[in-house]
Amino acid sequence: MKYIFDVPDVSCGHCKMRIESALGKESEVTSCNVDIEAKTAEVESSLDADQLIHLIDEAGYDATLKA
Repeated sequence: MKYIFDVPDVSCGHCKMRIESALGKESEVTSCNVDIEAKTAEVESSLDADQLIHLIDEAGYDATLKA
């Protein structure tokens, strides 16, 4: 399943790296791309949205599923 999350606190390459690294450690995540300008994270995973939000939160960033 492909998800797009709003991640309003993303502001730099370090933020991008932290989120992509945290999600990339999960074998159920097949791809992750954080867009700094759009402040979004596009994730393809078999995990559900709540599980992915929890992983992003553990990396230190608030996230919501984009409508």
